[in-house]
Amino acid sequence: MTHSDALGAFVPGPRREHPPTGRGVLDGLRLAVKDLIDVRGEITRGGNPDWAAAQTPALSHSPAVAACLAAGATLVGKTITDELAFSLEGENAHHGTPLNPRAPDRLPGGSSSGSASAVAGGLADIALGTDTGGSVRIPASFCGLFGMRPTHGRVSLAGVVPFAPSFDTVGWLTRDADTLRRAGQVLLGGTNACAPDAAPLVMLDEAWALADAEVRDTLQPIARRLGATAHADVFGAPMADWLRAYQVLQAAEIRTHLGPWIKTAQPRFGSAIAPRFDSIFSLGDDEIARWTAWRTQQGHRLHALMARTPQVWVLPTSPMAPLRRGASDAHRGDFYQRTLALCALAGHAGLPQITLPLGTLDDGTPLGLSLIGAPGTDLPLLDLALRLTSS
Repeated sequence: MTHSDALGAFVPGPRREHPPTGRGVLDGLRLAVKDLIDVRGEITRGGNPDWAAAQTPALSHSPAVAACLAAGATLVGKTITDELAFSLEGENAHHGTPLNPRAPDRLPGGSSSGSASAVAGGLADIALGTDTGGSVRIPASFCGLFGMRPTHGRVSLAGVVPFAPSFDTVGWLTRDADTLRRAGQVLLGGTNACAPDAAPLVMLDEAWALADAEVRDTLQPIARRLGATAHADVFGAPMADWLRAYQVLQAAEIRTHLGPWIKTAQPRFGSAIAPRFDSIFSLGDDEIARWTAWRTQQGHRLHALMARTPQVWVLPTSPMAPLRRGASDAHRGDFYQRTLALCALAGHAGLPQITLPLGTLDDGTPLGLSLIGAPGTDLPLLDLALRLTSS
């Protein structure tokens, strides 16, 4: 079936619509799915033509897709991803760069770029994405959307192309908090840890220190109006350590899960992506062991802190405004250094994080404000987001 896609959000070529398989809280809503997630009868292309050529059509929907269809959603297409998820910018050398409908002169963010573009542009009501180091959170922030990275392991990764599985999550994006909450009801299931209703909103000073002045000046007054008057330092280590630990451990897992295929297939990657995949083969075992132990220690410390003193952490989703199209290599490098460190807090500890589209610059460019909760408090965190944005 041919559909209009002026945004360039969907994978090029004919699109198949998949009707609902049941009824529920997603009745009448349109679902888009990132092209790293299996849809029955379709090839999961992963944003790379050589990966696509090596795949066969999926035999079944991923559990996340199946759950949404069973709850009444209609799947309207698969969306463009940065190549095998290895980017936060939202560009794909083979399929193009989806439009950022909220800021057309800026990038949509990646790697769930098409998912964010489709929702922001009104072509879908909910989009599934994946988030390893920020790939739902950053597109949500750049495109002015609500976005959810759940507690690690809370949503099944079956039927999802593995990237760095100890960080990988299936997340989702919407235009409003109520739909974000309804999608959460469907995708999360199970029971919740203690609700954050009475937990104070706490500003993370180290996170705010990473942000550009225009981001701080726009978002901090909003955070204070929401009730974030307490302050804390929770990182417990230099930001350079959070960044390096993430870079090393992510690369080690990519090497394990995608390295054998890369060595055998010698795939064609875009010029910006190829060096990133090349770098995964240069890691030493000692460095991997060092940062594995560091991550374990930090995760235990943060979980204990959340258990001892319930709180919801408030921070900018991205330390800077959405990257402009054609941004310099230096600007992109600075973006990665600060953004990966910022996003690594939830990533290393497996914590749920919601981004709220509450800020705009004078020219209308969106900025996201994030809430991070204790592990397992996903649904209460979604309830909190709904209350805060409704008021």
